[in-house]
Amino acid sequence: MPPKRTSSDRISPEQEGKILLALQGFEKGQFRSLYAAAETFGVSYTTLRNRARGRTSRVDTRANSHKLTQLEEDSLVEWIFSIDSRGAAPRPATIREIANILLAARGSNPPLTVGVNWALSFIKRRDELRTRFSRRYNYQRALNEDPKSLREWFTTVRRVIDENGIQLEDIYNFDETGFAMGLISAQKVVTRAEYYGQRSILQPGNREWVTAIEAICADGYSLPPCIIFKGQVYIAGWFELNLPGDWRIEVSNNGWTTDEIGLR
Repeated sequence: MPPKRTSSDRISPEQEGKILLALQGFEKGQFRSLYAAAETFGVSYTTLRNRARGRTSRVDTRANSHKLTQLEEDSLVEWIFSIDSRGAAPRPATIREIANILLAARGSNPPLTVGVNWALSFIKRRDELRTRFSRRYNYQRALNEDPKSLREWFTTVRRVIDENGIQLEDIYNFDETGFAMGLISAQKVVTRAEYYGQRSILQPGNREWVTAIEAICADGYSLPPCIIFKGQVYIAGWFELNLPGDWRIEVSNNGWTTDEIGLR
């Protein structure tokens, strides 16, 4: 349960506004003393005097329990943004390690370290950060997501269609995707708060994949999918249960597609 606070420990936004008005009135010479300003606005004289001496509100004061300074925390957030933008969003454990590195750089004796759950608490109090579950994303695919290259490609396709009078029923899009057999990829990472859903994490494309080929026509018609396994011989008995009858099963030496499989 949260700690209980008395009414004197809590300053509501309305009370905070009164304190600011009283302070402004005193600075403009509307009151002869801080005591008179406090009496007029019904606020604590001690609190008003402390504000006049430069003491900030407790709400705006950094908690004493924070081991990293505000600058260090801001630098840590910028580091998270930097590596996240390059497809390598860090895990909470990694953020904790970086925080300990920042503390170690101070050279304090004994050395300071953050707690086991510090990273999760840090993420909660930073509105710009959230935790998401990641998914693998091939590095070579990420390289082909340049907006300029995509616009040029679609411009070329549009020109070819117009010049040759190609109809929608003659346009098909073939694509392939895959997944690694028995490889668990989801993990909790830290990323920007504005991102929704799973966060993509780049990985090398050197895993053994089961490949699926999809083919969809521009007029809405779609071919049944083709699933490609690594192997030499296809045994139909392996796939008799719970498999749609129009799906196509193929095998190749590495589980990838080939021109011959695509043609079939």
